[in-house]
Amino acid sequence: MEHEKRYSQMTEAELKQVIATAKEKARKAEQLGIVNEFAVMERKATMAKAYLLNPADFKPGEIYAIDGAPGTYFKIDYMNGVFAWGYRLNGSGKQEALPISLLK
Repeated sequence: MEHEKRYSQMTEAELKQVIATAKEKARKAEQLGIVNEFAVMERKATMAKAYLLNPADFKPGEIYAIDGAPGTYFKIDYMNGVFAWGYRLNGSGKQEALPISLLK
């Protein structure tokens, strides 16, 4: 069985292809009403997008809006690869990790 490349090992073109394929599969799953498949494909696209961004552009201590969650903000405590660790403002206060592609 052929092993898939990790996102971190892919070129920009390969990542964009993964995103396009995942978005297309998500669209089809949504049309067919397959909710879990839709969610998986959306998450796959989100993760691939994170690897197209520069983690250095996201600074600890800064507050970012969360894409897809209007009115919800996230404060970064620290970065680990393409994940921002921190907490949601007005949330439970529990630390969580979000892919940087969800921050704007």
